[in-house]
Order: sequence, then structure tokens, then C-alpha cells
Amino acid sequence: MLPDLSLDLTARLRDAFETADYDTDGVLSALGPQAQAALTRGEPEPARRASGDAGALGTMIRLFLLGDAEPEAGVRTAFKALDLDSMLANELLRATPDGLRAGLDIRPHAGDDRSWWVVADLDAEQRGGPVPGDHVLGIGQASVSLARATARRPVDTLLDLGTGCGVQALHASRHAERITATDLSERALALAKGTFHLNGLDVELGQGEWFGPVADRRFDQIVCNPPFVVGPPRVDYTYRDSGLGGDDASALVVRRMPSFLNEGGVGQLLASWLHRKGEDWADRVSGWLPRDGVDAWFVQRDIADPGLYVGTWLRDAGVDPRSPEGREKASVWLDWFAHNDVEGIGFGFVTLRRTDGGHAEVVCEDLRHAYVDPLGPETSAWLDRVDWLRANGSAESLLATRFTVPESVLLEEVSSPAEEGWTAVVRRLHRQDGPGWQHELDEVAAALLSGCRGALPLEDLVTLLAFAHDQPLDGLIANALPVVRDLVRHGMLRPL
Repeated sequence: MLPDLSLDLTARLRDAFETADYDTDGVLSALGPQAQAALTRGEPEPARRASGDAGALGTMIRLFLLGDAEPEAGVRTAFKALDLDSMLANELLRATPDGLRAGLDIRPHAGDDRSWWVVADLDAEQRGGPVPGDHVLGIGQASVSLARATARRPVDTLLDLGTGCGVQALHASRHAERITATDLSERALALAKGTFHLNGLDVELGQGEWFGPVADRRFDQIVCNPPFVVGPPRVDYTYRDSGLGGDDASALVVRRMPSFLNEGGVGQLLASWLHRKGEDWADRVSGWLPRDGVDAWFVQRDIADPGLYVGTWLRDAGVDPRSPEGREKASVWLDWFAHNDVEGIGFGFVTLRRTDGGHAEVVCEDLRHAYVDPLGPETSAWLDRVDWLRANGSAESLLATRFTVPESVLLEEVSSPAEEGWTAVVRRLHRQDGPGWQHELDEVAAALLSGCRGALPLEDLVTLLAFAHDQPLDGLIANALPVVRDLVRHGMLRPL
């Protein structure tokens, strides 16, 4: 039987949370930065001590964030407007010999300008054992990463495909007028409904496989955190396994998503792809796309060794890789990888935009280095720059354009000793914001960029450069234009 997190029940729960200040700011204020940091590291004792004199808020912290058992009297005081029997019947609480414990994971989650509450299932550590097959995953690194990578421009309609506990729809409420959230799992939709009710959001829900619940509909934006785990075609856990073999789940979403977007609509998802012996990953993922009409940006953030990959996902589900169950599952998984010549598993973000006219831009890039800025604003800007290049990327247009180098872009030079001083061996253009793009340049390209201050069109700069370096003008233009296009695409050269 599924929990019924009704409007009435969640309204009372929200009132209790608001009265106790159980939100991101309230929890931080009660715990202090050191105990909060310790809790983030998986060290609960400092938070347990700090919450001891925090009243109702302390009870909620120990229940939902620490997984402690609390005496019934303290729980009644903290949730005085709620009936304990109703909370127990709907899995908000569970009775144990030690006292009352949380039955669901309900925790504050911070957006840019507000705090939400997210309802999910207890994880393996909170449960004290493996999670069930219909486990509904809470806030994790993947969901937070996708939220940070999502474009946030205002849209009318947005689809959260495979909503899970509803995290992406929460963030979408900042910029989308109407939100539809779908999932194959009944339990996921029940908990997502609780998340939406608890936060006062009106979200349309639909149950079904993949795009089935929204057949014949189109949206301005689609966000998807699919069951992207790759391996044998099986379903142990609905939150991560699709039943499709290899990386077919990611391929399916990439292939089908554009047909559910309005013209100019943007779709974004987390995805995984196989690195197979003798195969370029970029060729593999770009082969998933429709023939035309789709701009695509594939960003690879990591590549995992098969052994590490299997162990990580076993532990994620609460399965010890050393146990008989873990050894059996790992063996089957690794056999499948070996049989299919899998050398690694790539992971990253995919951005798609439906464009029914003009040349479609498809770019696959490695961004495995560390960077701080969220990718979402960069995604929007990348799409704008692709639009500009589509309209102005011809040789004639580029040569007539005045460019400038943004202040965030620096030129780094590495030199080695020479007979007459120093000789530059590396010239690297480095963008300090966004994802920290880097481009290596030769001496001529560096000299060209030094002249990009908005005063002269590119053609005049190349002409002066050809004369100064005694090079043929046509050859210099042919070499410069691809570099200019790449730098514009990465926001390192700005058209005026």
C-alpha cells in the first residue's frame, strides 16, 4: 500500500516544519557550520549534540537527518497538529522498540533563492540494509548536478521525465509556468506528489514508461534524469535500471526527446555511454541523434573503470561487493562488460535543441577537469552562441565582424631557456569563468587575438597580421576562421 501524502496531511506537516524553522537556514543555524560540515561528511555525532537543545527543530533534525529514534512525547510536541496514527499509516514515521523513527526521508533542499522539502525513501544506511526494488532515490549528487546544469530561462511548459522524488520539478518551478512530471514507478509518483504538495506546487502527474504518458504532446523544455546505469538488460532497482542493455536507455531518450520538443525547445538529461575497444565515444553518442533538426552538446564529465563502476553501484543499493550476492552480481556485470569489449563507462550531460531549419550543430566535448560555476547559465549562453554562428558563421560574415576578448579570458605562456632569452613553448588561452575552457594557440593566433579590441573588423586584423608575419593572406584566413569559430562557441571571443 502506498502512502497517501494528501493536501491536508502535507499542509499540516508544512505548518509544523515552518513553525520549527525546519528548512536549510534553520538547520544550519541550529547546528552551526562545523556540525553541519561533519554531517555532510557522514559524521552525525556533532549534529546530534548540537540539536539537543533545539526543541522541535532538534527533534526533526534527529528524526529525518540523523535517523535517530525519538520518544513519542517529543514527537507529539514537535508535530502537535498532526495525528501520529496518520503519520504512521502514511510512512512518515515508523514504530520501533527504541521509539519512533522516520519512515521516509524528508529533508530541506536549497535552491538559489529559497528552501524546499524533498520526500524520498530511506537510503541503505538509514534502513540498515539493501533497499527494495521500488526504492525512490532522494537528493543525490547526480540530481544536484543535473539541476546545476539545466538552463533556467522562462518557459511556458516543462516536462520532468522520470521525476523520481521530484527534485528537478522543484527547480523548474522557478522558471516554468506549467510543469508535467512522469514516472514509471507508482511509488515514485506517490512520493513526488508529497514533495509537490509539501511545497505548495501544482504539478501535473502521469504514470507510464518513457514518453508514453505524454504521447502527441510537445514542451518548451524537457529535463530527464533517466535510469542510465549501463550493463546487462535487467531491472534490480527501478530508480537506476531500465531493463535495456548497455547504454540503450540513454540512447532512447536522446533519440526520442527532440520529437517531444516545440520548435526551439531545449531538452537536457544525464546520460551514460560505453567506451568500447576501437570505438570513439563521440561517434557513438552522436549516432544516437536524429538525422537533422537537432543541435546537440554532449559533455563528458567522467570515465569510470568497469570494476569501480560495478562496485560503486552495488554499494549505492546497499549490497556489499564482498557478500555472496555482491560477488554474484559483480561477476555477471563484469562478464557482460568483457563480452562487449567495454573499457570504460562515460558519464555526463546532454543538451538538445529542436531546430527545424538550418545547419544543426553537434559537439562532443571532454570536461573532466574541475570547475566551480554551474553549467546551466553556460548552457544557455552556448545555445545563443551556436545561434549566432549559424547566422554569421560564413567566412564573409566573420571577416566583417568586430570581436573583443572578454575580461575573464587570460593568455598563459610557458617558455623555455634559449640562447637569446626565453622561447615560448606553450601559449594557452584560459577562460576563468564557466567551465574553464582552454585553447592552445600558436604565435600568430595569439597576435590576432591581441588585436581583437572591437576597433577593427576581423578581415583588417588578418590583413595586418599577414603583412607583419610575411604570410599569404588567403592561407592565414583559412587557418584563422576555424579558430575564431571555436573561440566564439566557447565564449572566449565575443562578437560586437
